[in-house]
Amino acid sequence: MAPKVVIQLVEELKDIMPIAEICRHLGVGRSSYYRWRKNEDQLTPKEIRDQQIGDLCKQHKFRYGYRKIAALYTGVCEKTVQRTMQKYGWQCRVKVKKRKRTGQPAYVAPNLLARDFSASKPMEKLVTDITYLPYGQSMMYLSSILDVFNGEIVAQTIGFKQDTDFVLDTLHQLPKLPEGCILHSDQGSVYTSYAYQKAVKEKGITMSMSRKGTPADNSPIETFHSSLKSETFYLDDIYRTTNACVIQIVEEYITYYNNIRIQTKLNSQSPVQYRQLAA
Repeated sequence: MAPKVVIQLVEELKDIMPIAEICRHLGVGRSSYYRWRKNEDQLTPKEIRDQQIGDLCKQHKFRYGYRKIAALYTGVCEKTVQRTMQKYGWQCRVKVKKRKRTGQPAYVAPNLLARDFSASKPMEKLVTDITYLPYGQSMMYLSSILDVFNGEIVAQTIGFKQDTDFVLDTLHQLPKLPEGCILHSDQGSVYTSYAYQKAVKEKGITMSMSRKGTPADNSPIETFHSSLKSETFYLDDIYRTTNACVIQIVEEYITYYNNIRIQTKLNSQSPVQYRQLAA
């Protein structure tokens, strides 16, 4: 009989019969009972393991599934981590929410990327997009640029108006780029504007654009924006707060995403870790 069961039964019955008699009926020695009770507060290796798995799930706010938790908690197979997370209800709680795209492009650049989201070096292929941030006192927007090589967000701007100046601010944050760098966007008017195209050419960038109504052509940045919202606002049930809080949440998440959040396709490393090791 398990020690914990013995201790529980003795505690329930000790007021109506002697402990020695209870132990005799249970088929255990009285000395064993006292030893087990003395060590009751000491966790077993399995309990320690479960606790550590739970700590990892809570540390990452239940954003990770069992595969990523297993990658962080070395020495235990994925199946064990999966069973533990299911047992305690620690599964990933992120629910992806998608948005529909609107707007008519004024000009269409060739789709040079053609869904080839592989790159041999940093800053070889970049993707950019704008997403809504409707959680503050007024509507805000996030413009971001992602490096396809490691999924790192290399530039971002939060603003109250999605005009050309807004996306130009993000573009101007880029450092010196390697020759032949491709920047891919959708067919939004801000990207097809004369001012944006002029700035792109001045930086030596080759422009590429998605086909009309085909967000999958720009899936890396779409996925990032979806993850940002799912793993912050939706996960924490934040649907109305201050503008300052929205900005803080987004900036902190991008720092977390770049430096801490592991990705399976990056050998369970964060984007920054992957880039540094590849240098």
